[in-house]
Amino acid sequence: MKQPITYELLHICKQTGARRGIIHTPHGDIDTPVFMPVGTQATVKSMTPEELKEEVGAKIILANTYHLYLRPGEKIVKEAGGLHKFMNWDRAILTDSGGFQVFSLGPLRKITEEGVEFKSHLDGSKHFLSPEKVMEIENDLGPDIMMAFDECVEYPSTYEYTKQSMERTTRWAKRCKEAHKRPEEQGLFGIVQGGMYKDLREQSAKDLVELDFPGYAVGGLSVGEPKELMCELLEFTTQFLPKDKPRYLMGVGTPDYLIEAAIRGIDMCDCVLPTRIARNGTAMTWNGKVVVRNAVYERDFTTLDAECDCYTCKNYTKAYIHHLIKTKEILGVRLLSIHNLRFLTKLMERVRIEIENDNLLNFRNEFYNKYGY
Repeated sequence: MKQPITYELLHICKQTGARRGIIHTPHGDIDTPVFMPVGTQATVKSMTPEELKEEVGAKIILANTYHLYLRPGEKIVKEAGGLHKFMNWDRAILTDSGGFQVFSLGPLRKITEEGVEFKSHLDGSKHFLSPEKVMEIENDLGPDIMMAFDECVEYPSTYEYTKQSMERTTRWAKRCKEAHKRPEEQGLFGIVQGGMYKDLREQSAKDLVELDFPGYAVGGLSVGEPKELMCELLEFTTQFLPKDKPRYLMGVGTPDYLIEAAIRGIDMCDCVLPTRIARNGTAMTWNGKVVVRNAVYERDFTTLDAECDCYTCKNYTKAYIHHLIKTKEILGVRLLSIHNLRFLTKLMERVRIEIENDNLLNFRNEFYNKYGY
């Protein structure tokens, strides 16, 4: 069977073991390691597709199965010709399974072997998601990459519960694969779970590799545990994943976590962080965070980041963006979103160069010193 998602390894950093590669998808090639902007409801907040392509340089974005299932409904998206046509995006799309969102509902959901019953956060209406139902939704949405339905356990969780959950996630992954109706058009990734327990992580990875997915995600990290523990578990887990398939660390977007993930052999990361902090008046720059809403920037007529090549930094000052944020003008959020997304995209471009030059560790140390870590 022809695989819609393939991975091409170009170089391994001699300093760190980080991977430089290309993910081939039906909607274009993606240089890796890569940061993927999140478009939860079929839109990256406040951004047009043209801006994402031309100003940010994004090659792949995410959409959220849970939210699109509730609104507008996957059948409407299918009628529109799939997500690509619905949102006018002609590059790659990844949809998560909605598992993280469902499980974050806490007392509003009930987990069984069959699936998860939950109440909508919108109106309290009852719904049920099984692995089969999630595959039906993602097949209708039509992304290039779709995620298997999994359970992301809370931190901390007991060993006993984490083991039960991990084993159920593996059974669900098998059911997802069997229910996937478009395997020649859409790549289905398995998700490694196992909480903070190395033996469970190893078992989860090995069981999923046996199922032979075209790519693998590491889930259940960056959920509140210390950074050192996250890095340790990530490094431990990736050794059990295939070298010839993409590796995706779910839900990380701070510059330090992106660099640490790349060092440990991760190819893909995503997070809502850059647009979320933009809405709070904060920018990431090559010299650390700038909280531009603060009064100190009221008369600062310098650019946001002298080292940045984005539209915002080429055309506007901190004083102007400060004014926009203080007056709650939408343009302020848009300008900061463009900048933050471009900053992370540019950071990963630099990471790829440093991998090719076998210099990623030195770059990390220099970046940390400048950024203030």
